[in-house]
Amino acid sequence: MSASTTQRDDSGESGLVLTAAAIAEAVGGRLVGDGMVRVARVAPLDRATGQDLSFLAAAKYAAAFTASRAGVVLVAPELAETPGSVAVRIVVERPQEALLTLLPRFHRAPAATPGIHATAIVGSGARLGAGVSVGAYAVIGDGAVIGDGVVIGSHCVIGAGVEIGAASQLYPGVTVYSGAVIGRRVTIHSGARIASDGFGYVQRPANGGVEHVKIPHVGRCVIEDDVEIGANTTIDRGSIDDTVVGAGTKIDNLVQIAHNVRIGRACLIMAQVGIAGSVRVEDGAMLLGQVGVSGHHTVGKGARLAAQAGVFGDIPAGETWSGYPARPHKEALRAQAALFKLPSLLRRIERLLDRTPESE
Repeated sequence: MSASTTQRDDSGESGLVLTAAAIAEAVGGRLVGDGMVRVARVAPLDRATGQDLSFLAAAKYAAAFTASRAGVVLVAPELAETPGSVAVRIVVERPQEALLTLLPRFHRAPAATPGIHATAIVGSGARLGAGVSVGAYAVIGDGAVIGDGVVIGSHCVIGAGVEIGAASQLYPGVTVYSGAVIGRRVTIHSGARIASDGFGYVQRPANGGVEHVKIPHVGRCVIEDDVEIGANTTIDRGSIDDTVVGAGTKIDNLVQIAHNVRIGRACLIMAQVGIAGSVRVEDGAMLLGQVGVSGHHTVGKGARLAAQAGVFGDIPAGETWSGYPARPHKEALRAQAALFKLPSLLRRIERLLDRTPESE
């Protein structure tokens, strides 16, 4: 890169300073204004300064753009003439997507140094690939297989026999129980627990009452390639069958996935979702925050479940459902609207009853 377009960032960040011209070239946009204006960070319109890059993708943020002090803004074509004091605009289709291509340049995560920290424990027969980084106080169990370039953060615990594919990263404090198979380029954030036993018990009479007898869990927990798992998420291993998370699926923080669940490819599962045992979530499905799915049901391919939906049956492919209990979204909205009318209807009924003579 030439000095006329990019320079090292001396502001304490680990990325680069980019000129407006370099940004326009990188995203294939049309430059309006001085191409030599330099920016070193990314910020929202309302907090951006002259050293920041921001974006305007929707008309509802036009007021924020008008008042913004950003140095350079990526602007959607239909908003290119929006009034404002920002001198340099880069007109580009889908500004938010364009921004995604630039973020790694501005904010580069520190590269892990290959090697095993002196305080780490590596079990007998464990195999570590080339360029593996193992942080302080991490524990790798007997017979584990760790692929090339894997980063295992401090205080992680990897159970005996676990397999982790190349270029995966486990942030500090992740626990992976025995019985887990993790694919390539998987990211697991701090506090996640992978392949713990599911909640499975059999009731039987005992001493005039009942006792709960634990079902041994001997299935695996399989995390396929390019999955991301958020902080403090828990994914159980299968009881006899496997629990599977399909390739490219992204899971938010604080999600619970129970035993024998099978999640397809490229699904999105957001914060505080709870998925009970033996549920099937097919490819491309989207479960928004706090969705609950009861056991043994199927969420069809490409289906969408709105936030806080409570699922007690199968969800057809491609449909959007919401509410508690979940139903087709438009039906749920009509039911909610009717519920809101109920207080006024009750008041009208009460007034009518007050006017009716007791003798009648």
